[in-house]
Amino acid sequence: MFDSPLSASAYQVLGVEPTVDEEALRKAYRLRLRQTHPDTGGEASVFIQVQRAWELVGTPDARASYDRGHGFGAATAVSFAPDAPAWRPPSSQADTRPRARSYGQPGGWRRERYLTLMREWVGRGVELEDPYDPALVRTAPRQLRRMLADALAEEATARVVADLGMGYTVWHDVAAGRESDEKVDHLVLGPSGLYGVLSEDFGGPVRVRRGELWGDGVEGSPIATLLARLRTVARAGRVKFGGAIIVLPDDDLEQPIEEIGRVRGVPVAVVSRSALSTVLRRGITGAREVGGNEVFDVRTRLQHTVRFV
Repeated sequence: MFDSPLSASAYQVLGVEPTVDEEALRKAYRLRLRQTHPDTGGEASVFIQVQRAWELVGTPDARASYDRGHGFGAATAVSFAPDAPAWRPPSSQADTRPRARSYGQPGGWRRERYLTLMREWVGRGVELEDPYDPALVRTAPRQLRRMLADALAEEATARVVADLGMGYTVWHDVAAGRESDEKVDHLVLGPSGLYGVLSEDFGGPVRVRRGELWGDGVEGSPIATLLARLRTVARAGRVKFGGAIIVLPDDDLEQPIEEIGRVRGVPVAVVSRSALSTVLRRGITGAREVGGNEVFDVRTRLQHTVRFV
């Protein structure tokens, strides 16, 4: 809950400045416990956040580790060169498992856009030593933090899909319109079907109502937008999508898998990141499976038509 650019820091949850001394930090923690305890009218979710924040900064060693951090950019190194090789998930030297075929750079467009906007926000002539430093990121406008949060979400989804194995093919950052930001985060092809996947991080709880996502951080109509872009890709590639999947951080959903039925004729599911591989392996209820030679046909069609942003 603290690893998103949109989330409050441990210090913000406790209501103190990062420079506060240990005694003041401890007093703040005890006060926040009393304020947020469910028995005194507080919200259980906030009470848990306070406890988690204390775990992160409550001891000198933990606090030093938290303050050092590694920034929000350490998870994946991204190259934006036009001739850069296809993205591959980070893996240990001993990990020899076959990976899904992967094309494009997950989160690449948003990473690049984030860096451009961050430099503009900091100002010309100012040296930007670490654009992913948590202290800097948390002071940035929400637009910038949202851009980075979505890039990290796309990279996290890419790592999950890569582990599905060689029976799957995934295309990242697929163009789905004339504008540079009109894209589909991931296309995933496997035995359970062809899916369009949207990776999001709205920075807080999300629920489904009337076939759309709702929450304090939700802007626009994410599901409707995804389906419209899938239609664009489907027409260009002469393929048919079996379903659409929206992937969100585990903490932001009440249940890990919520199938909401057909929306504009397409089966849709909203899933937590930890449940994504399960859904992609078994498929969504009502989605058309792709088997035999059809898998090769669909893959070929997409390979010939997919454009990357």
